[in-house]
Amino acid sequence: MNTDRAFLVIDMQQEDGFPLHGFDRVIHNSARLLDASRHAGIPILYTRHINAADGSDLPPGEPLDAVGRPLSYCAGTPQVEIIEHLAPRPGDWVIDKPRYSAFHRTDLDRKLRQLGVSRLVVSGVLTDACVLATVLDAFALGYGVDLIADACTSTTEAAHNAALLILANWVYAIELFSTAQYLKALEGAPCQSCRPTEPDQFAHSPEQFIATIARLQSALGLSQREQE
Repeated sequence: MNTDRAFLVIDMQQEDGFPLHGFDRVIHNSARLLDASRHAGIPILYTRHINAADGSDLPPGEPLDAVGRPLSYCAGTPQVEIIEHLAPRPGDWVIDKPRYSAFHRTDLDRKLRQLGVSRLVVSGVLTDACVLATVLDAFALGYGVDLIADACTSTTEAAHNAALLILANWVYAIELFSTAQYLKALEGAPCQSCRPTEPDQFAHSPEQFIATIARLQSALGLSQREQE
């Protein structure tokens, strides 16, 4: 088994409380990455965000329904399960987490260190919440990160891209890939990626936001159509 890295699939659950931009594309790309990772012998870990059904362990301000139950990711409901097309297989790990970061109050770090993992391949949702928090914690804990940009998404394309720019600006141990380019990398073929080399590499003013996103997409070898 290839244990210098692991593939972490974040919160690809049946939760339907909010729409996700380009989610079908993310599912398709995630399936391709899972197949390639299994073929390469890369350990696979899934996370599930789960809120206690009685609302007893929610952070302050978490939205509740009329009887005090979490509005999303409620324990004991089908919505917390991994979507069927990406379902874990025997030998995969599933990490249940109560907060955005997959490292917060979980044994993820211990499992990774037992496996000898030094680099995480990350995909999933939401780019600007659980993916962002997990990657920042992985960086703080000393892991390198390969983030597969088009295997992540959020509620809007703008939120997704804003999070990518934050990570590209400040996580020095990150390398961003498209799915197609990362699959080439796994095969040992020449590939294109974005490895930040300086702080705030994608700094921009508000009116430059769209142009800066295009610059990042170009670095990843992604066309606008592939992002939609």
